[in-house]
Amino acid sequence: MIKTLIFLIFTTQLTSATISLQYYYTGVTPGISFPEFTATGQLNEHQIGYYNTTSQRVIVTADWINRSKDEEHWKMMGHHAANDQELVRVRLANQIMLLNQTEGVHTWQERYVCELDDDGTRRGYKQFGYDGEDFLSLDVNDEYWTAATPQAVPFKRKWDGLVSIQKKILETECFERIKKYVEYGKSVFERKVAPEVSLFQKDSSSPVVCHATGFFPKAVMVSWEKNGEDLNEDVELRETLPNQDGSFQKRSILTLSPEELNRNKYTCVVQHEGLKKEIILQVSDRRVLSDKGSVGIMVGIIIGVVLAVLLLGILGFAGGLMWKKRKKNSDFSLPVIFTSASAQDSQTPAPTQTPGLDAVAAPH
Repeated sequence: MIKTLIFLIFTTQLTSATISLQYYYTGVTPGISFPEFTATGQLNEHQIGYYNTTSQRVIVTADWINRSKDEEHWKMMGHHAANDQELVRVRLANQIMLLNQTEGVHTWQERYVCELDDDGTRRGYKQFGYDGEDFLSLDVNDEYWTAATPQAVPFKRKWDGLVSIQKKILETECFERIKKYVEYGKSVFERKVAPEVSLFQKDSSSPVVCHATGFFPKAVMVSWEKNGEDLNEDVELRETLPNQDGSFQKRSILTLSPEELNRNKYTCVVQHEGLKKEIILQVSDRRVLSDKGSVGIMVGIIIGVVLAVLLLGILGFAGGLMWKKRKKNSDFSLPVIFTSASAQDSQTPAPTQTPGLDAVAAPH
């Protein structure tokens, strides 16, 4: 009964829809082999495109966006991205001057997120960082900025008066963009693809891996049972990773001795909304990859995981997903800077001007 309730809660969570439009900027001091400015945009887990000082134009990376052939929209986005490139350059230069840090490599990073729930609820986030440290964040409901460091106070004072302007920009642009992109990508976002699941060990004394791959959407539940009862001990659940084709993969690892594995009945259970019923695999049927003929399978899985990690790393660095360094015990989650059940939401300002939403950059 309890397990049934858990499954019902899980499937309810899977079907609740939140569309998240995210923009990441990274500005870097000149002189290194990396673009001085990079902007990337994502709708949920799907990269829309990017802009940098090398390309000087928006490169649309999502096929479902390209099929829309909305050339005027992307010309406008390119114009906004060029404006934001200059804004990030000025912000980075101002900060370097303020701190008298004219030597070495320095970074300015910005992250913007607007989210739309299927019940109409809207949320937004904004965060700035300098050299990997939290710098400034915005609470539009209270209509003021919060400085994370003393050096951010001058920025806060200058931008507090622009909050209402940015709120209006968000209401008219960010959520209109979400609607546009969701319409373009209906076939992508509404699809349901069931996972392929395998159980394997590197050798007979290694942990057992339950590997689900190729599924969409991202939400999935991978769990273990011992003699029909839920098992949480000796289990390591890994992060869900993207595949190159836009689907996802996830691993859960069970670490037990060979004697214990043979003594009891262990199973891996996978639940996903693309499945008519859950997948249950017996650990006794696992493949030992050191066996003859299994090397190709092991290589394929390893390559898939490595590519997924590299993909996350590239997006993270180029888009500013990962601050270069963090204070000890720093919280990686962004504060909610506005929330509304209607269309009243916010966005953020620039030091001297207020452009609209940029190409692969969010509203400033």
